Amino acid sequence: MTDNGKLSYIDTGKGNETLLFIHGFCGSHEYWSDIIAELKDEYRVIAVDLRGHGASEEIGESFSIEDMAADIASLLDELEIAKVCMFGHSLGGYITLAFAERFPGKLSGFSLVHSTALPDDETGKAGRLKSVEKIKSEGIPAFIDGLIPKLFSNPEDSNIEQTKEIGYKTSESGAIGSLHAMRNRIDRNHVLKDTKLPVLLVAGEEDKLIPVEKTFSVKGSHIHEVILKGSGHMGMLEAPSRLLEEIIRFVEKN
Repeated sequence: MTDNGKLSYIDTGKGNETLLFIHGFCGSHEYWSDIIAELKDEYRVIAVDLRGHGASEEIGESFSIEDMAADIASLLDELEIAKVCMFGHSLGGYITLAFAERFPGKLSGFSLVHSTALPDDETGKAGRLKSVEKIKSEGIPAFIDGLIPKLFSNPEDSNIEQTKEIGYKTSESGAIGSLHAMRNRIDRNHVLKDTKLPVLLVAGEEDKLIPVEKTFSVKGSHIHEVILKGSGHMGMLEAPSRLLEEIIRFVEKN
């Protein structure tokens, strides 16, 4: 349980280090299934379903990225876990940055996977509102059918149908609330720049949603950059072996 409701999660594996994975918009912990299967023999691995996503409860349409970060902090407190290495995909990356800003002592390091510290520009903000209207007028299934193929570099990728099935589980209020939260998020380049923690930034070479330059918005000796060749916005499904390799390298190095 979190302060604001029930947050569903998986907790598996064993090891001295705990890794926590946060999925992207209209996803669930299932995005990380292949990665987790390879990590659980060496690490304790936690993967959450964000509010209104997967099996987690709906908590209305009015919440912020900061609220979602606080959900994660509450979960860690309940599990009595002092520190994790956090990996956030897309929306999960925005939450990871907010978490790193507010709860740096709970992290051993963090990673943005197909995400950015930049806020939405005006075009992006308008697009969020358009998505809200589409969900309200056509429903989640129609919205998901239009969204998911855009996440992959290959529109015929065999993972698309499974990813749609995951997306259909998102509640309308969870999706709309998340769209508003993403639209209202602040610039957090200062978090990347000023953090004392090691950072892994992962970008997809062919990501149409968050291009490489938006992921690599800050440089620093504490920041390691990785480009997944041939991948769009879904590296955990499009290039799982390479992403796994980089995750292990990052965790072992730090």
